[in-house]
Amino acid sequence: MRPAACAAVLACASFASGAAFADTPVDAQPDASEADRAIQAKPTDMWTGIWTRQNLLGDMGGIRPWLGKYGATLQITETSEYLANLRGGLNRGGTYDGLTTATLTVDTQKAIGLPGGTFNVSALQIHGSNLSARNLGTLNTASGIEAQDTTRLWELWYQQSFLDKRVDVKIGQQSLDQEFMVSTYGNTFVNTMFGWPALPSYDLPNGGPAYPLAGLGVRVRAQIAPKLTALAGVFDGDPLGNNPNNLSGTNFNLHNGALYIGELQYALNQPSDGEMDTGRSNGLPGTYKIGVWYHNGRFADQNVGTDGLSLADPASNGSAQQHHGDYSFYAVADQMVWRPDPSGPQSLGVFARV
Repeated sequence: MRPAACAAVLACASFASGAAFADTPVDAQPDASEADRAIQAKPTDMWTGIWTRQNLLGDMGGIRPWLGKYGATLQITETSEYLANLRGGLNRGGTYDGLTTATLTVDTQKAIGLPGGTFNVSALQIHGSNLSARNLGTLNTASGIEAQDTTRLWELWYQQSFLDKRVDVKIGQQSLDQEFMVSTYGNTFVNTMFGWPALPSYDLPNGGPAYPLAGLGVRVRAQIAPKLTALAGVFDGDPLGNNPNNLSGTNFNLHNGALYIGELQYALNQPSDGEMDTGRSNGLPGTYKIGVWYHNGRFADQNVGTDGLSLADPASNGSAQQHHGDYSFYAVADQMVWRPDPSGPQSLGVFARV
């Protein structure tokens, strides 16, 4: 058995402080910050106020406000990491890895006069080396962005809201880890275990429709009570399908089973939509989720062969029994437990996922 591997991580991160607000609807476009508005009001170059504005490149020489007139928002983010294995594993040493994500979102109300609609398309450019494969030899990657180098289409979907935004339907190519099974506090950490869980990663074909993959499907979300939200969806059960070399993300496969998933979310002490969370009347906020997924494909038995013998038995024919369907239940909890000043940025939260 290998000695435990130790990894030192130097990663890019972003920090934000200020009062907490209720979740912004996906089809709502955020206003520019006060610093951005001040910069845009002055005839200065694109580097003015680089440390204080909301977007690194400001208005991008007028491109951002021009797109905004048509309801379009373009975001490009770069995540760069340097990770090192200091002891144990396969090899000592460090590697760089990075991820560039480009996302175009269109508000159909502004674009074509259709209220409640949102169009989204995103692409990934994955680059660098994989520390986990080269130096660690672990099942779970040290970083949540480690993947095969490629430039690929990620998500491509349209969402339409109904009944005063209490119900919305999303259809198209989607990555489930953007909405299902995720912990808000857990996403703060670099390790892949805090994103898409290990169980579906190893149990579902090709890891399921989650980063860096996505799958065709339909998702319905409904607010069934002020604090209770339900999500349900059906998705392509194998995002790579019959083409394991699908590095472009354009193999829209619908022939390898279906993945059904449902999740119930309870929001504790959360402010109303758009209301500032002062903490004085609402208490400490938390979110609790329970869910289930089911895949209707065929799966190989991990212990018993078609001859009834253990696959570890030398006399076994080595051919695993096949079973129809696979499923799992899960639960996620995020809870703030300490906040000395209700209007301040300092707080302490805990999370769990089973």
